[in-house]
Amino acid sequence: MTEFLTVDAGRIAYEVTGEGPLVVLAPGMGNSRDAYRFVTPKLVAAGYRVAEVDLRGAGESSARWPSYTRSDMAGDLVEVIRHLGGPAVLVGHSISGGAATIAAAKEPGLIRGVVELAPFTRKQAMKLGDFRSSGYRKGALRLAGTTLGSVASWRKYLDLAYPGAKPADWSADQAATETMLREPGRMKALQGMLKSTPADAGTQLGNVRCPVLIIEGLLDPDWVDPRAEGEAIVAAMPAGVARLEVVADAGHYPHVQQPQKVVNLLLGFLRANARG
Repeated sequence: MTEFLTVDAGRIAYEVTGEGPLVVLAPGMGNSRDAYRFVTPKLVAAGYRVAEVDLRGAGESSARWPSYTRSDMAGDLVEVIRHLGGPAVLVGHSISGGAATIAAAKEPGLIRGVVELAPFTRKQAMKLGDFRSSGYRKGALRLAGTTLGSVASWRKYLDLAYPGAKPADWSADQAATETMLREPGRMKALQGMLKSTPADAGTQLGNVRCPVLIIEGLLDPDWVDPRAEGEAIVAAMPAGVARLEVVADAGHYPHVQQPQKVVNLLLGFLRANARG
């Protein structure tokens, strides 16, 4: 059942399932909380209370907000965790991986641990040579089209971001995503997220003290070398705080493309950190 929390200039939608230590799941841009549809049931079955959250601008959360930065989203997630009685392990994908970094740095009492899935957590330095990578080049061009407001470009990007096998419900999920983005204000929100910079998250990496797990998909077209990106995030945090795991047969959405592998990694992390 969808619940709503009034935060700042709008409402954040979320859904809570299960009993046990709190785990909060935040999706990436252009996704609703349904992105965790293959993950949540397994976490609940393992004994966790799971809250799936729609980011501002997406899903059932309010569409129109003054801004869509990672700092904004971190504030939203912190309020949800506080409302649900925290502390929590916070899981964030892509843009919300950066938001999770900020939340952990600014509210250490509320965050027991952080898992970042294919996170955009550092300021990106694009190099001319990067465009020699076909996947990276195609992805950048399709995201550029999305920044201009093209739903078709976003769908083409998603097709690239799920290299190889697609989930069984691919067609239905893509149709639902397109329907959401055609709702008033939703594409503007996605454009706002795409135009935001991860620099605010990058400046907080050195301030994170809780345990962190970075999960990268080895086939992710958003980076020429996803493993190197994950290693750079780990290196930017205090020594011993973070570790990296790489899912070899996944792109930018490892939790959807290879959910069991991601769940296995999550459960190992949660057993060590969710209960304080």
